[in-house]
Parts: sequence; structure tokens; C-alpha cells
Amino acid sequence: MHILIIILALLALVAGPGLWVKMVMQRYSEPADRYPFTGGELARQLLDSLQLQQVGTETTDAGDHYDPMDKMVRLTQQHYDGRSLTAITIAAHEVGHAMQDASGYQPLKLRTQLVRWVSPVEKTGALLLMATPLIIAVTRVPAAGLMMMLGGLLTLGSGAVIHLLTLPTEFDASFARALPLLTRQNILKPVDEPHSRRLLKAAALTYVSAALMSLLNIARWWAILRR
Repeated sequence: MHILIIILALLALVAGPGLWVKMVMQRYSEPADRYPFTGGELARQLLDSLQLQQVGTETTDAGDHYDPMDKMVRLTQQHYDGRSLTAITIAAHEVGHAMQDASGYQPLKLRTQLVRWVSPVEKTGALLLMATPLIIAVTRVPAAGLMMMLGGLLTLGSGAVIHLLTLPTEFDASFARALPLLTRQNILKPVDEPHSRRLLKAAALTYVSAALMSLLNIARWWAILRR
């Protein structure tokens, strides 16, 4: 019984933030026509008001994000074309990252470098993990497989570490940039400001959810390799 409680508590800890983020995003996606402009139109308006005409906007299937390499605010189709509070707030959050980039915000530069480094490392880690049983079978040396396994676990874990290290960058984009910008330009309906704050918190905590899912992935691999 105690083990079951522990398992349920761990599942709640890992899945809880992600479920909360989805719930908040979905809640404020209605009404769908709350604002007279779309998320994409607002992003363009805010960027132009900040003299950031060199930053573009476009739709993406890879999740809402700002690309500092291509100087591009990318929004999912539902947020780019959406007129809900969620669409408006998420667009402003990504513009907040463009503001960070324009001001030379060092944590964003560090995150950009780390993300570029971690992506191939995570792929290598996954390959190492998949190759571990084969290495043990061929070499008959358990220590070789153990080294491969530990190397793979560490590289997969690097993704979780990066997500957690970059959390302050997300909160800065939300509350030091996006929210003041929305307030200064009177974008939000007065009753929407506390809801927008909740959405901006959810946008930042997306990375916490991703970090926890990375840790869950590590635990899954560990369980498989221990069989």
C-alpha cells in the first residue's frame, strides 16, 4: 500500500505541472474571439512598437518559441491565428524573448548555446542506451555496458538540467518583459490581467514540465536496462 502511494505521489509530481499548464492554456482559449486581433498580429504590432522590425513572425509545428538564430517569433497555428487570451498572452511571452535578445540578455545567450549543445548530446545518449545490451552481449564485459549505460543516462539527464537552468529566463520574459509591455500598451482587458499572469506563469513552467518528463524518461530507461 505504501509503495502504491509513493508511486502515485511520484506520478503526480512528474505529470502534475504539465497537466496544470495544459489546463490553464485550455481554460483561457475560450472565448476564441475575445480580442479583435490575432496572436500573430499582436506579435507583429509589439515588435514594430519596439523597433524590432528585423524580427519576423511565422507559424510552426514545433511549439511556441523565439528563435534567436533566425530572429523569428514562431507560434503554433492556434496561437498565431487565435484571438483568445491564451493566444494573445503566449504571443507577448515570445516577444519578451525577442526583447531579451535585442538587449543582449546574457542568460538567453547562454540558453541558446546550451540548447545547441544538448540536442546532439541527448541523441547520442539515447543511442548509447539502446546499444548497451548489444555491447554487453558482444564483449561479455558487464563493466563496459555499465559505462555505456551511465554515459547514456547522464546525457539524457543533461536535457532536464538545461530546462531547469533556463527557468529564470522564462520568468524574465513573462513578468519583466511581456506583462509590462501588455500593460503599457493597454492591450489587455482590465479583468484579464490576473488571468494573463496565470498564463505567463504556465508558459514559464512549461520547461519545468519538460525537465520532469526528461527525468521520467531516464527512470524508464533505467528500469529497462535493469531487467
